[in-house]
Amino acid sequence: MPRPKRREPTITPGEPAALYCRISQADDDDQTGVDRQERICREIAERRGLAIDPAHVFVDNSRSAWRRNRKRPGWDQLLERARRREFRHIIAYHPDRLMRQPRDLEELLQVSDEQEIVLHGEANRRNLSDPDDRFILRIEVAHACRSSDDTSRRLKSALAERAETGMPHSGKRRFGYEPDGMTVREDEAEIVREVFDRYLKGQSPVSIALVLHKRGIKTVYGKEWTQGTVRALLDSRHAAGIRMHRGEEVGPGKWPAIIDAGTWAEVRARREYRSAIHQTNLELRRFYLLRGLVMCKRCGTLMSGTKVGAVPSYLCTRKSRNDEKKCVRRIAAVKLEEFVTEAAIDLLGRLTVSGQLASATPTNALTEAVEADQRQLAELNQMWTAKEISTAEYRTMRKDITDRIAKAQRRMVVRPVKLLDGLTGPGARAAWEADEMTDERRNAVLRFLFAGVVIDASSKPSGVFDWDRIDIEQNQL
Repeated sequence: MPRPKRREPTITPGEPAALYCRISQADDDDQTGVDRQERICREIAERRGLAIDPAHVFVDNSRSAWRRNRKRPGWDQLLERARRREFRHIIAYHPDRLMRQPRDLEELLQVSDEQEIVLHGEANRRNLSDPDDRFILRIEVAHACRSSDDTSRRLKSALAERAETGMPHSGKRRFGYEPDGMTVREDEAEIVREVFDRYLKGQSPVSIALVLHKRGIKTVYGKEWTQGTVRALLDSRHAAGIRMHRGEEVGPGKWPAIIDAGTWAEVRARREYRSAIHQTNLELRRFYLLRGLVMCKRCGTLMSGTKVGAVPSYLCTRKSRNDEKKCVRRIAAVKLEEFVTEAAIDLLGRLTVSGQLASATPTNALTEAVEADQRQLAELNQMWTAKEISTAEYRTMRKDITDRIAKAQRRMVVRPVKLLDGLTGPGARAAWEADEMTDERRNAVLRFLFAGVVIDASSKPSGVFDWDRIDIEQNQL
């Protein structure tokens, strides 16, 4: 049986029509500008005798049509006006300007079922009430969707490869670096170092932002510094030469770090502590000066600060276990902190800081192990580039190596000597007790001086403080 002859849609001269133009930044092969799209659409309207009301021109600039969660205000308004029967004709440069997701087409077809929408393009027109045109459109949109998915997959793969080779993120310039992310901008790098130094010495992000504001220093966007932008800089792993990908540390980057590993580790410890205080509302709790230092000799684990009744104490972190590893060792915090503080002040009074400290020099074995792992990582990159191993194998083996490197580098971390500025020599006690000396800086100095404060079992009767159970392990200075 012959197919019925296709019925062409009728157009009444002067009939209202709508224009829709869209461009995304880099996700589409066709980057025809919005202005040119609108000009072409108006020419189509003129050729077909359609009238364009200025209120019926809908534009989505820098909006991707294939990102499923991306809002498109112009598209939403177009559908709403079509439902209200303000026009029956829609003109677009190409169907993929309108939609790249099948659900977008189905939404438009649903409107068309009621309004008999005709879709006009540069090369053709589609009557959305005609089964053949609907079929062709579904194929075109499915093809556009597949093309977008392929583009997305290639982009994700390229970004992953860039991360795995240690290259920096592309995109917006970071403070302290040129737009390539590799070259240090020295005038800004000095500001970065100053911000980290001020924070380590106890200044808040608010006060640091105020200092930068008074000196007329701007962000990379030419705006004033705020506590938020200062915090973002303190949290920036790029300044420490650490490559991130999808929220995880991938490994060392190939660009020069502005901040050394020791300064970064110290700032991270303080930022995480302050974050925990904020989240759990611990501002009213006392500050435990030996946080991260006190260790249980029996268990080899850290002892955390807490109250036992009304007495501030350090308790073994295995106190909550219910097996044979349960440990309830504790020691009074006030007397322990006073004891360790006196030891620190005595050491600072005898200490002269000049140049690199002995504790900054890693052992030969540790250095050689890191260098061997880095050579193995380079060989692994070559094997992956030559397609001798799959990407899955590469990522698994690379993670094992980078984990070993990271663990070794944490042991090689050099605590920043700047922590001791103004604290050494005959004036050590006065500097330690000065009002501007914060507890957080005191804690950082104690962790710089001492590797740990090891607590043994008490040999004294209950209620008698046993000084002999305390063993302070000093770092090599």
